[in-house]
Amino acid sequence: MIAVVDYGVGNLFSLSSSLATIGAETVVTGDAEVIRKADKILLPGVGAFEDAAKKLRESGLAEVVCEEAKAGKPLLGICLGMQLLFEKSYEFGEFDGLGLIKGAVRPIVDVIPADLKIPHIGWNALHFTKENELFRYIKNGDHVYFVHSFYAADCEESVIATSEYGVELTAAVASGNIYGCQFHPEKSGTVGLSILKAFAQM
Repeated sequence: MIAVVDYGVGNLFSLSSSLATIGAETVVTGDAEVIRKADKILLPGVGAFEDAAKKLRESGLAEVVCEEAKAGKPLLGICLGMQLLFEKSYEFGEFDGLGLIKGAVRPIVDVIPADLKIPHIGWNALHFTKENELFRYIKNGDHVYFVHSFYAADCEESVIATSEYGVELTAAVASGNIYGCQFHPEKSGTVGLSILKAFAQM
């Protein structure tokens, strides 16, 4: 069973619908005990880093997610959920993340060409930098859907895919049993469903 963490920030309906489409047993929950009993954890997130991190901690679920991930349970963070996995974010200030993956979240405005729009919204190709089981059902160059204004930096050792938006930006990361997608697999058609399927089978 996959526990989709409900802490008040996330596109839970489309994500749970996508998981249902691939036949994955799923529960959307804010209950710590249910998360502990699940086989895998999915951490969604949309909006601002500071607000999401605060809600996750105030709910008591940050500690649960970290404990379970450190114990070896597969964890997948999506979009802002991926960014929360890192040590810090510099989104309108400096804020602590969960510290499960080394690196920091920084504004894309600092690295992309000035003529490109922010946020980065649209379909972009994945460029694999390492082989990873998360990509077992897709191929290099497949397109996924992004919506973001910040990106994961200082995390070269965990990057498994990038995507080009004026420069190569982190698209996906992995560190042991912990995974993150900057893009939205639940909005990425059959490619996204294939990624969720791979995670569900871990």
